[in-house]
Amino acid sequence: MALRITRKAGDAEKWARAAVRTKCDYIVVAGGDGTLNGVVNGLATDAKNVRIGLVPLGTGNDFARTLGLPFSIEHNIDILRSAQTKRIDLVRVKSKRARYFVNVSAGGFSGVVDEKMTPKIKRTWGPLAYIRGAAAALPKLHAYHTQILLDDDEQLSAELYNVVVANGRFIAGGLPIAPDADPSDGFLEVVLIPKLCAPEIALLAAEIVLGKHLSSKATVFRRAKKISVRSRPGMWFNVDGELVGNAPALFQILPRALNFVVKR
Repeated sequence: MALRITRKAGDAEKWARAAVRTKCDYIVVAGGDGTLNGVVNGLATDAKNVRIGLVPLGTGNDFARTLGLPFSIEHNIDILRSAQTKRIDLVRVKSKRARYFVNVSAGGFSGVVDEKMTPKIKRTWGPLAYIRGAAAALPKLHAYHTQILLDDDEQLSAELYNVVVANGRFIAGGLPIAPDADPSDGFLEVVLIPKLCAPEIALLAAEIVLGKHLSSKATVFRRAKKISVRSRPGMWFNVDGELVGNAPALFQILPRALNFVVKR
Protein backbone atom coordinates (compact mmCIF):
# COMPACT_ATOMS: atom_id res chain seq x y z
CA MET A 1 0.00 0.00 0.00
CA ALA A 2 1.26 3.52 -0.82
CA LEU A 3 0.03 6.97 0.25
CA ARG A 4 0.49 9.93 -2.09
CA ILE A 5 -0.36 13.56 -1.23
CA THR A 6 -1.20 16.07 -3.97
CA ARG A 7 0.53 19.40 -3.42
CA LYS A 8 0.15 21.04 -6.82
CA ALA A 9 -1.74 20.75 -10.10
CA GLY A 10 -0.81 17.60 -12.00
CA ASP A 11 0.17 15.53 -8.96
CA ALA A 12 -2.99 13.37 -8.95
CA GLU A 13 -2.51 12.55 -12.63
CA LYS A 14 1.17 11.74 -12.10
CA TRP A 15 0.53 9.44 -9.10
CA ALA A 16 -2.29 7.61 -10.92
CA ARG A 17 -0.11 7.04 -13.99
CA ALA A 18 2.66 5.67 -11.76
CA ALA A 19 0.18 3.34 -10.03
CA VAL A 20 -0.86 1.84 -13.37
CA ARG A 21 2.78 1.23 -14.27
CA THR A 22 3.31 -0.70 -11.01
CA LYS A 23 0.20 -2.87 -11.69
CA CYS A 24 -1.80 -1.34 -8.82
CA ASP A 25 -5.40 -2.62 -8.97
CA TYR A 26 -7.10 -0.37 -6.38
CA ILE A 27 -6.80 3.43 -6.12
CA VAL A 28 -8.67 5.43 -3.46
CA VAL A 29 -9.13 9.14 -4.20
CA ALA A 30 -9.58 11.30 -1.08
CA GLY A 31 -10.53 14.73 -2.40
CA GLY A 32 -12.96 16.57 -4.64
CA ASP A 33 -13.95 16.56 -8.30
CA GLY A 34 -10.69 18.19 -9.41
CA THR A 35 -8.57 15.55 -7.68
CA LEU A 36 -10.75 12.79 -9.14
CA ASN A 37 -10.36 14.34 -12.59
CA GLY A 38 -6.58 14.22 -12.23
CA VAL A 39 -6.68 10.54 -11.30
CA VAL A 40 -9.05 9.73 -14.16
CA ASN A 41 -6.67 11.41 -16.61
CA GLY A 42 -3.72 9.51 -15.17
CA LEU A 43 -5.62 6.25 -15.70
CA ALA A 44 -7.57 7.18 -18.87
CA THR A 45 -8.05 4.13 -21.10
CA ASP A 46 -5.59 1.98 -19.09
CA ALA A 47 -8.05 1.69 -16.19
CA LYS A 48 -10.05 -1.45 -17.00
CA ASN A 49 -8.35 -3.56 -14.33
CA VAL A 50 -8.21 -0.79 -11.69
CA ARG A 51 -10.88 -0.25 -9.04
CA ILE A 52 -11.40 3.40 -8.13
CA GLY A 53 -12.65 4.28 -4.66
CA LEU A 54 -13.75 7.79 -3.70
CA VAL A 55 -13.79 9.60 -0.35
CA PRO A 56 -15.48 12.98 -1.01
CA LEU A 57 -13.36 15.62 0.75
CA GLY A 58 -13.53 18.47 -1.77
CA THR A 59 -15.53 21.67 -2.28
CA GLY A 60 -18.16 20.33 -4.68
CA ASN A 61 -18.04 16.51 -4.48
CA ASP A 62 -20.52 16.37 -7.35
CA PHE A 63 -19.61 12.99 -8.80
CA ALA A 64 -19.76 11.45 -5.33
CA ARG A 65 -23.36 12.70 -5.21
CA THR A 66 -24.13 10.99 -8.52
CA LEU A 67 -22.73 7.72 -7.14
CA GLY A 68 -24.81 8.16 -3.98
CA LEU A 69 -21.77 8.05 -1.70
CA PRO A 70 -22.12 9.28 1.89
CA PHE A 71 -20.10 12.28 3.05
CA SER A 72 -19.05 10.52 6.25
CA ILE A 73 -15.48 9.18 6.12
CA GLU A 74 -16.46 6.27 8.40
CA HIS A 75 -19.32 5.14 6.15
CA ASN A 76 -17.09 5.40 3.10
CA ILE A 77 -14.49 3.15 4.71
CA ASP A 78 -17.10 0.39 4.90
CA ILE A 79 -17.88 0.89 1.20
CA LEU A 80 -14.18 0.82 0.27
CA ARG A 81 -13.69 -2.41 2.22
CA SER A 82 -16.60 -4.10 0.46
CA ALA A 83 -15.04 -3.20 -2.94
CA GLN A 84 -18.40 -3.60 -4.71
CA THR A 85 -17.86 -2.10 -8.19
CA LYS A 86 -19.84 -0.66 -11.08
CA ARG A 87 -18.67 0.10 -14.61
CA ILE A 88 -18.82 3.84 -15.36
CA ASP A 89 -18.58 5.67 -18.67
CA LEU A 90 -15.57 7.87 -19.39
CA VAL A 91 -15.74 10.97 -21.60
CA ARG A 92 -13.00 12.33 -23.85
CA VAL A 93 -13.07 15.99 -24.86
CA LYS A 94 -10.70 17.46 -27.41
CA SER A 95 -10.33 21.23 -27.51
CA LYS A 96 -6.97 23.01 -27.31
CA ARG A 97 -5.86 19.77 -25.67
CA ALA A 98 -7.41 16.38 -25.05
CA ARG A 99 -8.82 15.65 -21.60
CA TYR A 100 -10.95 12.97 -19.95
CA PHE A 101 -13.73 13.41 -17.40
CA VAL A 102 -16.46 11.46 -15.60
CA ASN A 103 -18.82 14.15 -14.36
CA VAL A 104 -19.66 17.33 -16.27
CA SER A 105 -18.14 19.73 -18.79
CA ALA A 106 -19.64 23.20 -19.07
CA GLY A 107 -18.91 25.85 -21.66
CA GLY A 108 -19.79 29.52 -21.96
CA PHE A 109 -20.70 31.40 -18.80
CA SER A 110 -19.85 28.34 -16.65
CA GLY A 111 -16.36 28.31 -18.14
CA VAL A 112 -15.89 31.94 -17.11
CA VAL A 113 -17.09 31.08 -13.58
CA ASP A 114 -14.40 28.41 -13.28
CA GLU A 115 -11.82 30.89 -14.52
CA LYS A 116 -12.75 33.05 -11.50
CA MET A 117 -12.59 30.10 -9.06
CA THR A 118 -9.14 30.59 -7.58
CA PRO A 119 -7.79 28.19 -4.90
CA LYS A 120 -8.03 31.10 -2.42
CA ILE A 121 -11.76 31.55 -3.15
CA LYS A 122 -12.32 27.81 -2.69
CA ARG A 123 -10.50 27.81 0.64
CA THR A 124 -12.20 30.97 1.91
CA TRP A 125 -15.76 30.37 0.72
CA GLY A 126 -15.99 26.57 0.90
CA PRO A 127 -19.35 25.29 -0.46
CA LEU A 128 -20.33 28.91 -1.34
CA ALA A 129 -17.29 29.30 -3.61
CA TYR A 130 -19.33 28.60 -6.76
CA ILE A 131 -21.76 31.42 -5.93
CA ARG A 132 -18.81 33.73 -5.30
CA GLY A 133 -17.26 32.71 -8.64
CA ALA A 134 -20.53 33.33 -10.48
CA ALA A 135 -20.86 36.80 -8.95
CA ALA A 136 -17.32 37.68 -10.10
CA ALA A 137 -18.08 36.43 -13.62
CA LEU A 138 -21.45 38.20 -14.13
CA PRO A 139 -19.94 41.28 -15.82
CA LYS A 140 -18.69 38.98 -18.60
CA LEU A 141 -22.13 37.43 -19.28
CA HIS A 142 -22.85 37.37 -23.02
CA ALA A 143 -24.29 34.99 -25.59
CA TYR A 144 -22.34 32.81 -28.01
CA HIS A 145 -23.45 32.09 -31.57
CA THR A 146 -23.19 28.30 -31.37
CA GLN A 147 -23.38 25.34 -33.76
CA ILE A 148 -23.75 21.87 -32.26
CA LEU A 149 -23.60 18.55 -34.13
CA LEU A 150 -25.00 15.48 -32.35
CA ASP A 151 -23.87 11.98 -33.39
CA ASP A 152 -22.95 13.32 -36.87
CA ASP A 153 -26.70 13.57 -37.46
CA GLU A 154 -28.70 16.37 -35.78
CA GLN A 155 -27.42 19.94 -36.09
CA LEU A 156 -28.49 22.83 -33.85
CA SER A 157 -27.70 26.53 -34.19
CA ALA A 158 -28.59 29.09 -31.51
CA GLU A 159 -27.51 32.05 -29.39
CA LEU A 160 -26.50 30.38 -26.12
CA TYR A 161 -25.19 31.35 -22.71
CA ASN A 162 -24.17 27.78 -21.80
CA VAL A 163 -23.49 24.35 -23.24
CA VAL A 164 -23.43 21.60 -20.59
CA VAL A 165 -22.28 18.07 -21.46
CA ALA A 166 -23.06 15.76 -18.56
CA ASN A 167 -22.16 12.20 -17.64
CA GLY A 168 -23.01 12.81 -13.97
CA ARG A 169 -25.98 14.64 -12.49
CA PHE A 170 -24.58 17.54 -10.47
CA ILE A 171 -22.41 20.63 -10.83
CA ALA A 172 -21.36 23.56 -8.62
CA GLY A 173 -21.66 21.75 -5.31
CA GLY A 174 -24.99 19.99 -5.78
CA LEU A 175 -26.99 21.73 -8.53
CA PRO A 176 -28.90 18.96 -10.41
CA ILE A 177 -28.01 20.11 -13.94
CA ALA A 178 -28.75 16.67 -15.47
CA PRO A 179 -31.02 15.02 -12.87
CA ASP A 180 -31.75 11.95 -15.02
CA ALA A 181 -28.16 11.25 -16.07
CA ASP A 182 -26.88 7.70 -15.67
CA PRO A 183 -23.06 7.53 -15.89
CA SER A 184 -23.18 3.91 -17.03
CA ASP A 185 -25.76 4.08 -19.85
CA GLY A 186 -23.40 4.94 -22.74
CA PHE A 187 -24.98 8.36 -23.40
CA LEU A 188 -24.18 11.97 -22.59
CA GLU A 189 -26.84 14.48 -21.55
CA VAL A 190 -26.64 17.82 -23.38
CA VAL A 191 -28.26 20.85 -21.74
CA LEU A 192 -28.33 24.12 -23.71
CA ILE A 193 -29.10 27.44 -22.00
CA PRO A 194 -30.22 30.02 -24.60
CA LYS A 195 -29.88 33.79 -24.46
CA LEU A 196 -32.61 35.06 -22.11
CA CYS A 197 -33.81 38.31 -20.58
CA ALA A 198 -33.10 38.96 -16.89
CA PRO A 199 -36.48 37.74 -15.49
CA GLU A 200 -36.23 34.53 -17.56
CA ILE A 201 -32.69 33.91 -16.28
CA ALA A 202 -33.89 34.29 -12.68
CA LEU A 203 -36.75 31.85 -13.26
CA LEU A 204 -34.48 29.32 -14.99
CA ALA A 205 -31.94 29.56 -12.15
CA ALA A 206 -34.68 28.62 -9.69
CA GLU A 207 -35.78 25.72 -11.91
CA ILE A 208 -32.18 24.42 -12.09
CA VAL A 209 -31.88 24.49 -8.29
CA LEU A 210 -35.05 22.37 -8.12
CA GLY A 211 -34.00 20.10 -11.00
CA LYS A 212 -37.10 21.14 -13.00
CA HIS A 213 -35.37 22.88 -15.93
CA LEU A 214 -35.46 19.93 -18.37
CA SER A 215 -39.20 20.44 -18.80
CA SER A 216 -38.77 24.20 -19.21
CA LYS A 217 -39.27 25.85 -22.59
CA ALA A 218 -36.19 27.95 -21.80
CA THR A 219 -33.78 25.02 -22.20
CA VAL A 220 -32.91 22.56 -24.97
CA PHE A 221 -32.14 18.99 -23.92
CA ARG A 222 -30.63 16.15 -25.99
CA ARG A 223 -28.87 12.82 -25.45
CA ALA A 224 -25.95 11.71 -27.64
CA LYS A 225 -22.73 9.70 -27.75
CA LYS A 226 -20.75 12.29 -29.69
CA ILE A 227 -21.08 16.08 -29.55
CA SER A 228 -19.24 18.68 -31.61
CA VAL A 229 -19.41 22.34 -30.50
CA ARG A 230 -18.35 25.45 -32.41
CA SER A 231 -19.07 29.02 -31.33
CA ARG A 232 -18.34 32.69 -31.94
CA PRO A 233 -16.63 33.82 -29.82
CA GLY A 234 -15.02 30.55 -28.76
CA MET A 235 -16.66 29.59 -25.45
CA TRP A 236 -14.34 28.25 -22.76
CA PHE A 237 -14.99 24.74 -21.47
CA ASN A 238 -14.13 23.19 -18.14
CA VAL A 239 -14.09 19.48 -17.31
CA ASP A 240 -15.00 18.57 -13.73
CA GLY A 241 -14.13 22.14 -12.78
CA GLU A 242 -10.76 22.31 -14.60
CA LEU A 243 -10.37 24.57 -17.67
CA VAL A 244 -9.52 22.61 -20.83
CA GLY A 245 -9.75 25.15 -23.68
CA ASN A 246 -12.30 26.88 -25.86
CA ALA A 247 -14.51 25.88 -28.78
CA PRO A 248 -14.31 24.12 -31.15
CA ALA A 249 -14.63 21.11 -28.86
CA LEU A 250 -15.45 17.47 -29.54
CA PHE A 251 -16.94 15.17 -26.88
CA GLN A 252 -17.03 11.37 -27.20
CA ILE A 253 -18.18 8.77 -24.70
CA LEU A 254 -16.13 5.67 -23.89
CA PRO A 255 -18.71 3.25 -22.50
CA ARG A 256 -18.01 1.46 -19.18
CA ALA A 257 -14.29 2.31 -19.29
CA LEU A 258 -13.87 2.82 -15.52
CA ASN A 259 -14.54 0.60 -12.52
CA PHE A 260 -15.82 2.57 -9.50
CA VAL A 261 -16.39 1.24 -6.00
CA VAL A 262 -20.01 1.95 -5.00
CA LYS A 263 -22.52 1.18 -2.26
CA ARG A 264 -24.07 -2.28 -2.30
